Amino acid sequence: MDLILWRHADAEDFKAGKPDLKRRLTARGQRQADEMAAWLKNLRLRDPRVIVSPADRAQQTAQALGWPYETDRRLGVGASTADLVAATDWPEYHGAVVLVGHQPSLGRLAALLLSGTEADWSIRKAGIWWFSNRVRADETQTVLRAVCNPSVPDIRLKAAA
Repeated sequence: MDLILWRHADAEDFKAGKPDLKRRLTARGQRQADEMAAWLKNLRLRDPRVIVSPADRAQQTAQALGWPYETDRRLGVGASTADLVAATDWPEYHGAVVLVGHQPSLGRLAALLLSGTEADWSIRKAGIWWFSNRVRADETQTVLRAVCNPSVPDIRLKAAA
């Protein structure tokens, strides 16, 4: 099984009176989502299943991929690693699962998969972590296949006045 954790792209700042779930991608976030979707499409994943948080910013990120997806409340803001694992059927699913969700849930799942313990690991906005599982000598192993982040913007230094 391939498991791909994809954090939603850059979104509007939280504003009082506007529900968090209604925050939408910024123009920068849409560019990030498009860039990362193109990278994902090049992977030629086997039987991809895309599962997305109900938050608007996650939905918009997934839409950039142009593949069918399902919305699952278990991936919402504040999801537990148990919720994420249950939504994916890890490691039993035969194919690829792309989870589009939020921090800190995705980072905690990445830590759990690689170290066996939840920890507050950071996944950049629009960042992707690609895991696989395999069996070697009757032992199930988790493999980190790739980490991909959107292009880093040009850094411009301002001269001190």
